[in-house]
Amino acid sequence: MLYEQIQSNKRRTIVLLVGFFILVAIVGAAVGYLLLGSLELGIIAAIVIGVIYTLIMISNSTSVVMAMNHGTEIKNADEEPELWHTVEDMSMVAQVPMPRVFIIQDDSPNAFATGNSPKNSAVAATTGLLKIMNRHELEGVIGHEISHIRNYDIRISTIALALTAAISLLVNLGSNWWFWGSGTNRRDNRESGSNGAQIFLLIFSIIIMVLAPLVATVVQLAISRNREYLADAGSVELTRNPEELISALSKLGSAKPMENVDPSSASLYISNPLKQKKHLFDTHPPIEERIARLQKM
Repeated sequence: MLYEQIQSNKRRTIVLLVGFFILVAIVGAAVGYLLLGSLELGIIAAIVIGVIYTLIMISNSTSVVMAMNHGTEIKNADEEPELWHTVEDMSMVAQVPMPRVFIIQDDSPNAFATGNSPKNSAVAATTGLLKIMNRHELEGVIGHEISHIRNYDIRISTIALALTAAISLLVNLGSNWWFWGSGTNRRDNRESGSNGAQIFLLIFSIIIMVLAPLVATVVQLAISRNREYLADAGSVELTRNPEELISALSKLGSAKPMENVDPSSASLYISNPLKQKKHLFDTHPPIEERIARLQKM
């Protein structure tokens, strides 16, 4: 079962790459038309940006994500002994290499894992998590994160984060230039071609600019929700006690929002660090539903 899940995640990585790059190209076409009057130049520029973002994230994902979330690396067990030894123990049980360990100075309890493979992975926990969790509850949380590493969820999350960031950059670039620059060039381009075609392309570009971030969020949603359930089950497999994670999730459900979390990294955390009201596009399944599933194990 575990081997099949790993292989499935590897296949989903390829599908994710293709789908996201198609979305990046479509956004690039829209931005290229609005800025330069050229769909082709926009597509080329967007693909280049997408490739650069992806390569940066895949080759240096841990450092980038930890910098975005203000994580500080723990070099040895003397600095945070309970966190260090819990990560060490759960890694040994899961039979994966010991991840790098990071601490985030934030009173809100939370944790996440990142990296591009089990050999290049990292686990981060907030100071708030260490304050309110006992050793058993901490094992449940870290077991959840180690399961993400073992199942190659972290690679999918890394790619999704990189391409979502690329789409956000393109949309922001297009929006800013649409309002503040290149107005004369756009008018000239529209006047030089078919009036109906130009109007269609203009409407198409604006719609894409509006919908692209939403589509990217939906893709992250589809990935994140299912992998949270799988990681919860993986934590129980490692700890042999669902009550540990149930107790931890109960505490996480009533926690306040994090202060300096990077919004594009929110889907990486074990619980939603933004703590906004529930809505259709929440990247995390409800805590109550996760607990209910664990209680049936």
